[in-house]
Amino acid sequence: MAHHRPAVEALADEVLLSGLALDEPGMDLAFVQRFQRRVFGLAVSLVGDAAAAEDIAQEALLRAWRHASTYDPRRGSVPTWLLTITRNVAIDFLRLRRALPTDPEALLDISDQAMGPDDAAVAGDMAHRLRLAVAGLPFDQRRALVLATFYGQTAEAISASEQIPLGTAKTRIRAGIQKLRAAMTEPEGAR
Repeated sequence: MAHHRPAVEALADEVLLSGLALDEPGMDLAFVQRFQRRVFGLAVSLVGDAAAAEDIAQEALLRAWRHASTYDPRRGSVPTWLLTITRNVAIDFLRLRRALPTDPEALLDISDQAMGPDDAAVAGDMAHRLRLAVAGLPFDQRRALVLATFYGQTAEAISASEQIPLGTAKTRIRAGIQKLRAAMTEPEGAR
């Protein structure tokens, strides 16, 4: 009696991913066909652009193929794992797209002169207090905080770009946030 291999379409997600990790023939196509709609759908919902979502979906599926051997079923199902990869690729895309070619030094010039009378009226008291609190931070903390919040940079990226130890970058960000929080929660006349 000949041993018949089950149709690829009938394989469980974990078996399909395992076959992909082992470069078994046909598993790559079957994996893409099974998950491409979900991956593309999530990408479109996150970035709102079909062309960009195609690129994101392709990159997510490539990453899944490259890292198929690292999948751990104890941490979630294959679709959950794959959609997490897709979400991360989409977030990376959005961060790159949102990064404006603005000099961080311009953002650091937070003074009363930077805010005109019309802006001050619109921004309100909280925005003014926040600007003053940020302006009151030491320069290194202020710069690290701006790079982390406005540019979405990680502590690792700040460490590399500022040529400082990773621990120093983390400390500057944390200290800046703590000082801002304290400044924003103290009563207005307390300063």
